[in-house]
Amino acid sequence: MTNNSDKELYFFDEARFGTHSNLGHGWFPKGTRTAVKVKLGFKNFYVYSAVHISSGKDFSLILPKVNTINMNEFLALLSKEVGDKQIILVMDGAGWHKSKSLVVPSNVEIIYLPPYSPELNPVEKFWQYIKSHVIKNKIYETLDQLEEAVCQFILGLNPASVKLTCSSRHYDV
Repeated sequence: MTNNSDKELYFFDEARFGTHSNLGHGWFPKGTRTAVKVKLGFKNFYVYSAVHISSGKDFSLILPKVNTINMNEFLALLSKEVGDKQIILVMDGAGWHKSKSLVVPSNVEIIYLPPYSPELNPVEKFWQYIKSHVIKNKIYETLDQLEEAVCQFILGLNPASVKLTCSSRHYDV
């Protein structure tokens, strides 16, 4: 057994991204009415992400659903990504996070947050940052277009911006 001080601390969460519109405030010329396109839709995917907030490293995976099978896939790939390192993964207590069928790799230790405490998970800020830059006031005609935009945005993030986003004390990034 490795001492916890020898382990890296990651925070984990997943977020849903869909083709429905996400409207926000905007600036428009005084006295004009601005038409805003909206799109209703029910197609979506999920981004699973683990963030090492001290360094800003992140590991993300796009999957179609939240369930134990996909959680197992994420954990296996995360374990492979960190290699010989031992990590502590902090997450909420969603059913698929605590499933009896969950396969936790030997280099991963899971710690669960208290129920109903999303404010304790810095990855929530990561989601808000991504959504404010990728989906707010934008319309994607297809799920593939949205997935590509989310992928490109995450791939374009540098560790410094992830660290700053996840360590900020407020959600207005």
